[in-house]
Amino acid sequence: MPCCCVIIVNYNSWEVLRRCLDHLGKQTWRNFQVVVIDNASTHPPPEDFATRYPWISLVQSSINLGFAGGNNRALRALTSCEWIALLNPDAFPEPDWLEQLVETAQAHPDYTMFGSRQVIAGVPHLLDGEGDVYHISGLVWRSGHGRPVSEGAREPREIFSPCAAAALYRADAFLRVGGFDEDFFCYVEDVDLGFRLRLLGYKALLVPSSVVHHVGSATTGGGQSDFALYHGHRNLIWTYVKNMPGVLFWSCLPLHLLLNLVTLAIFAWRGKGPTVFRAKRDALRGFPKMWEKRRLIQRDRVVSTRHIWRALYKGWGRQ
Repeated sequence: MPCCCVIIVNYNSWEVLRRCLDHLGKQTWRNFQVVVIDNASTHPPPEDFATRYPWISLVQSSINLGFAGGNNRALRALTSCEWIALLNPDAFPEPDWLEQLVETAQAHPDYTMFGSRQVIAGVPHLLDGEGDVYHISGLVWRSGHGRPVSEGAREPREIFSPCAAAALYRADAFLRVGGFDEDFFCYVEDVDLGFRLRLLGYKALLVPSSVVHHVGSATTGGGQSDFALYHGHRNLIWTYVKNMPGVLFWSCLPLHLLLNLVTLAIFAWRGKGPTVFRAKRDALRGFPKMWEKRRLIQRDRVVSTRHIWRALYKGWGRQ
């Protein structure tokens, strides 16, 4: 059986997906299978898609399940494997991308999640990100975004969670927490997953030698589209509500509320106020459901509050 299963969620991104698969076909490490889940794309695949990529499994959903639901659906189509690698269709891996991830994972059995170095596609000297940062206010961002690659990590280092645009997870841990929260649909679902895994004692490691060239938001209209803003700002609240341990939840709550008020003001000034207001309103409407999820998550937590506190970012500048 394949040691690793690579999952790609596609929605009307056939052209960038072809480029992604062409790069996957050149991987130096070959013990993997690929499942592409198509989220009810409105455009059919190219005519030569099946003959050009006979080595992938294409699963077509009748409805758009989002990034979260699409990955979970693909998991159900997989045969048994030790590792799950997630890859966005607009992330183009270098030939040793998967080899570096798997070899690092085998060399660090005390870690469960592994993040790739993402560089901006077409601008290879600039970082797109080196793992996700979680601030005590509940704000999240990709570490190092926009900085020169020369300023990035030289050796593997611990991160809060990997960006799921290019990441590796131990399959049993991924399945233990039920995969992604499908209520999130997309955006911040990878941070939520990483937080839930951390609460169970699992850790994440950045692998700077595992590199992908990432376009970013190729299927959602860009990171500042109404779609991205809505889901991102709604899911920020849900991630905080579900996962922040009790003492930290209440002590950091004033800062979290301030973050949301400042966010509303900033985006209102930019002309995006209605979209972000709707995101916050719907986050509050989903509060009872998320609080029930919180009860179950915190009941199963095995790490101390101090352990989570050490993993959170407490500075004021971007890391």
